Amino acid sequence: QVQLVESGGGLVQPGGSLALSCAASGFTFSSGVMSWYRQAPGKERELVAVISSAGGSTTYADSAVKGRFTISRDNAKNTVYLQMNSLEPEDTAVYYCHAERRLWGIEYRYWGQGTQVTVSS
Repeated sequence: QVQLVESGGGLVQPGGSLALSCAASGFTFSSGVMSWYRQAPGKERELVAVISSAGGSTTYADSAVKGRFTISRDNAKNTVYLQMNSLEPEDTAVYYCHAERRLWGIEYRYWGQGTQVTVSS
């Protein structure tokens, strides 16, 4: 059974940093494209960053996060990370880990339960 478990969320002051982790199990992690999404109250869930299965390619949603957030993965540990620096109140949201893989032409998508990130002075 596929399972994604996020950790590392919490309360941080503006300008601070947090490092999120997502531990994956139940599938071949190295074959999955991993992403981080976030959802703020009253907002739709939005993509934050994507990393390819081998970790060689990364994509960031917009300029607001590109220079501050870094997505990475360690396939040996079945873990994807999101390093968040220079956090702003607007970054407050529930952050979700997401996995995507394609098997026999069918896409499979999995979500973690999310971890709360609150940026407030």
